[in-house]
Order: sequence, then structure tokens, then C-alpha cells
Amino acid sequence: MKTRIDNEQTLTFKQTLYKESTEGVLFKTFSDGRVECFACGHRCKIGMDKEGICKVRFNKDGRLYVPWGYVGGLQIDPIEKKPFYHILPGEKALSFGMLGCDLHCSYCQNWITSQAIRDNDAVAPIREISPEDIISLALEYDAKILSSTYNEPLITSEWAVEIFKLGKKYNLLTSFVSNGNATPEVLEFIRPYVDLYKVDLKGFDDKHYRQLGCTLQNVLDSIHLIHDKKFWLEVLTLIVPDFNDTEGELKNIANFLVSLSPDIPWHVTAFHPDYKMTDRDSTTARTLIRAAEIGYEAGLRFVYAGNLPGRLDKYENTYCPKCSEVLIERKGFSVLKNKIEKGMCWKCSYTIPGIWF
Repeated sequence: MKTRIDNEQTLTFKQTLYKESTEGVLFKTFSDGRVECFACGHRCKIGMDKEGICKVRFNKDGRLYVPWGYVGGLQIDPIEKKPFYHILPGEKALSFGMLGCDLHCSYCQNWITSQAIRDNDAVAPIREISPEDIISLALEYDAKILSSTYNEPLITSEWAVEIFKLGKKYNLLTSFVSNGNATPEVLEFIRPYVDLYKVDLKGFDDKHYRQLGCTLQNVLDSIHLIHDKKFWLEVLTLIVPDFNDTEGELKNIANFLVSLSPDIPWHVTAFHPDYKMTDRDSTTARTLIRAAEIGYEAGLRFVYAGNLPGRLDKYENTYCPKCSEVLIERKGFSVLKNKIEKGMCWKCSYTIPGIWF
């Protein structure tokens, strides 16, 4: 049952978000009235009438209240946009998001929603909606996947799970598009309801990660656990010039993923100047192609370059690791050809990891 927090008749934007809240699940209480939140790796210990780092989970009367009952973004996307390249190629995902984030990336491309409350310029309108309404839209538009995205889904896990529980009744796949700054508790909570997990691995340098708002090690530990818990995992690295684009750093990322499984798809995608990082050029196609080559040289079987459609040579496509046959040909988010048959290479019958039908 939704609990609405009483507020004055005239509400500020922040108070409106507080109104759209319910008591959460992912916390424990202390005798002094503080609560510890388990939704993300910050594990905020939040005093009475205070908020966590995300600004949208807060302590009221010694209980943790969390976002509920609205969306800040809602649209139909190709599944390739998430990006998931090994999940039902060419199918649609109903993407929804709320507001807030546990990080503060200066180049965030969803900053209008993710930095709401933290940044006065990031004021995204919200729409009250029910899980039933969201599922109805997915069915109306024949979307086979639900995706919690646009802001950090970990900090709104309770809401996503409520939607996904209903989606499961209609055999919809469910996904998180996340920064991966998780905790064992939140991954345990979402695992029965989340099938697919895309992690933005933003580099392999702890100093840079701390500039964004968390630690590298916690993200690496979370990726380990996501893989161990058998979510379908794909990893993306946005290649940002003069931030994470050295060969050494890219090799470290590729080697880390290979150490978990050479079958984890790795997406290397192009940065463009945005939000507070407008002091550098966009990523070149040449840089992305070299990053993809590094992934293959490290032993990854599926590496993809993105965000520059038609300019990335063969690196938008899926190939059979055994016979090198082109199995899925893509341009941007469009699937031009799909020759995977019953989850296998049509030519040599090698099993291609993913969900294909």
C-alpha cells in the first residue's frame, strides 16, 4: 500500500518527490533513529529527516522512504539502445526511469533525470503512473522487455521490482541499465525479478571513479556478483578522451572481463560533449575500433563499438567465435540481418550465449 508523505499545499520540486514515496525495504534501523540504506554501494547511514547521497531516499521517523508511483522518463526503445546485443535482436523495450543518482558524472547524458534535486538546472517533469499502466503500455506496443533506466535503477529498486513482478505474469524480460555500484543485499533483492543487467564500467582508475562519486573496487565486486548470480550481463564503457581512453586502461578492463568470462559482451561507445564536460572532442571512430581490437586481443569473444553508426567497420556485428561467420549485422540500433538459429550459428552450430527467441 502506497504511503504519501503529508506536505504543505504548495510544494517545491523536492517536496513533490518526497510526496511520491513509500516505505522501503532495503535498510536497517539503529537505536538512535538513523537508518542504513542498502540500495547502493554508498551504504548511507541517514539521520532523522535527512537524505542519502542520491537525494531521493530519506529517513522519516526512523524509517527509510523511497521513490514510488511515478516516472521521469517513459518510452519505447530498441533493445539495442540499452545496449543489449545478445537479447532478442530487433525487439522493443519499454524503458522507464525515475529521478536521482548515487553518482554525479560530469559527462552524464541523462543528467536531466539523474541529477534532479542535486542540480537546479536538472528539473525533469514527473508523471504519476501505476505498475499496471506501465505493463499495459508494454503489451500495447508489443515490447518484450522492461528496462529500468534513465536514472540509476539501484536507488529505485523497490519500484522497479513492483513493476517487474507484474511483468513476469506476462512473460516479459526485465532489465537494469546501471552504473553497477551495488551491494550484495540489493542484488539479492532484485535477482528473482531482474533477468538482464547492463553495467557501465566507466574505466579502471580508482581516482577517476572517485571523481564520479564511488570507488572502482565496489563496481568490480558488483560485476563479479552480478555474473555469479547469473543475471545476463553485458558491460559498456563510454570511451571519454583524456579520461579513460589509454591502451593500458582499456586492456585492464578487457582482462578483467575475460577473467570472469570471455562470453561477456563488451560495448565500447563514443562520448560526445555534454552536461559539464564540454572541454574535449567527441570520441573518434578510430579510437573505438582500437578499443574493440583490444577486447578481442584480450580474449573476449563478443566486442562491439557503438554510437557512430556505419563508421565502425565490422565492430557493430556479431560473429561466430568458432567459424567467424557474420551472424547478426547491425547499423546503429537497426538489425539488418540475423542468422542465429535456435541460439546457434547457422553454419557450424556453435552455441551463441544470450537469449535469442
